[in-house]
Amino acid sequence: MKDLMLECSGLSDKGCVRKNNEDAFWLEPRRGLYIVADGMGGAQAGEHASRLAVESVAAFMKGFNGTITPENMTAAFEQANENVRKAAAADHDLEGMGTTLVAAVEQGDDLLIASVGDSRAYSCRNGELKAITEDQSWVNEVGRRIGMEEEALTVHRMRHVLTMAIGVGEKLRVNQYRHAVQPGETILLCSDGLYGVVPELVIKEAINNGARSMEEKCRYLLEAARDAGGPDNIT
Repeated sequence: MKDLMLECSGLSDKGCVRKNNEDAFWLEPRRGLYIVADGMGGAQAGEHASRLAVESVAAFMKGFNGTITPENMTAAFEQANENVRKAAAADHDLEGMGTTLVAAVEQGDDLLIASVGDSRAYSCRNGELKAITEDQSWVNEVGRRIGMEEEALTVHRMRHVLTMAIGVGEKLRVNQYRHAVQPGETILLCSDGLYGVVPELVIKEAINNGARSMEEKCRYLLEAARDAGGPDNIT
């Protein structure tokens, strides 16, 4: 994996509508750890939740020098959940805060990926973009399963409702994925401020543009979301 993941970059922006940025991310290529979180809650609570969750997972992973297992990833997410819940209980201004969380860690030629909520991991391989993670959302876990049309789901009043988030409840359901990375493949972690605003075709074309550096690709995608109105934070 160290021969494959040659370059990484990340950017985050509050967008064009929100007053503050409640997204957070973590890049630690030396340890092969990559994290994105999208917070929620009143005032600054969402911002606090996402930052605390990201830092909790990074701190938990620091204690492992060997192979990270799916069980370790689940434990890291459970620790983040506990830390966010404790912080909310200790401060009335943070009550009700929560966050999505998606993390990827290098394991040989694979990526071990865990997710809670609807921040996503994508693979761009051989010119094709494909989501690796599945959203823990009403749309994905309820609407689609009962056969609702995609057009109806895009305007449904429950379209923004998550079925799981860090900090919201004591019990946590962590989705796990193992992804074999191929030479030349790009992995994208992002919040819904990107994929919910920018068409997948634009994301795919930006990633496949070999003339741009990784940082330039991130900047292009961020600006594409802002040009589309930037209704949410973008990471």
